[in-house]
Amino acid sequence: MPSDADERDLCAERLREALSRIDGRWKLAILAHLFESGSQRFSKLERAIPQASQKMLTQHLRELERDGLVSRTVYPQVPPRVEYRLTERGNALKSVFAALDQWNA
Repeated sequence: MPSDADERDLCAERLREALSRIDGRWKLAILAHLFESGSQRFSKLERAIPQASQKMLTQHLRELERDGLVSRTVYPQVPPRVEYRLTERGNALKSVFAALDQWNA
């Protein structure tokens, strides 16, 4: 039977892992824009977050996609159209962020 200390350590490790998925200078801004709009094309995200370089925006979107928070859809047209949207798991963060915002107010 796990001790209270073991359970606390496990909880702390799960929290560290969860926070690492949203850690990154532009990830919270990306998520906030997707919370608001539902889905966005890369170019719209780029205009919405002008301080982020194209390279960093792409990197953060790929990491969010890898972690199952964002999905990427490529539409076969010329020029190609790519849209990003929150997954169910990504949408679940909305209430967490709202609670953190309220806690920090």
